[in-house]
Amino acid sequence: MQLLYSPASPFARKCRVLLREANLLDAVQEVNVSTTPFATDAAVAAANPIGKIPALLRLHGPALYDSRVITRFLDDHGNAGLYPHARLWDTLILEATADGIMEAALAITYEGRMRPDDKQWPEWTDAQWAKVTRALDAVEDRWISHLSGPLDMGQIAMACALGYLDLRHDSRKWRAGRDALAGWHATFSGRSTMIDTAATA
Repeated sequence: MQLLYSPASPFARKCRVLLREANLLDAVQEVNVSTTPFATDAAVAAANPIGKIPALLRLHGPALYDSRVITRFLDDHGNAGLYPHARLWDTLILEATADGIMEAALAITYEGRMRPDDKQWPEWTDAQWAKVTRALDAVEDRWISHLSGPLDMGQIAMACALGYLDLRHDSRKWRAGRDALAGWHATFSGRSTMIDTAATA
């Protein structure tokens, strides 16, 4: 199988961390592609009609896309147990919260990089960041005990979301007032699977 990804994509990073946590690198080749909303890579468009990464090309069956579809498939394929039945709904909610943070943060990135300066809308950007801050506050208030428990996909997704904030929106200082979440992320980021998948640009 092949995973189409870009190093800076937090959604792709979720899949790449899972590959390492589940020891699936021998089964899945990572293929780095360059794609944007305005210039979709041909391989990505062929795999996913929406034109987004990540996409997983399989030996049999259609390509899989949307990171949550891919992570569920890879978790099942590798029998990794990262969607534990005993706390499945909590894991899925936390993953969805992390994905929402990623979506809002990515929208801010695209607003700054893809739109001309005179067409950017600061109020819309502020509204996206408000989504991020509400989600982070909810995690700080309600989810630290889950984050501190046995490894699951909710933790991986949240770590990738926070890593993306550091990569693209560090000036917004997401850690301020969220000491527990910041402390958890500092520890989790030291995992070899996170270090191996960290983007630098």
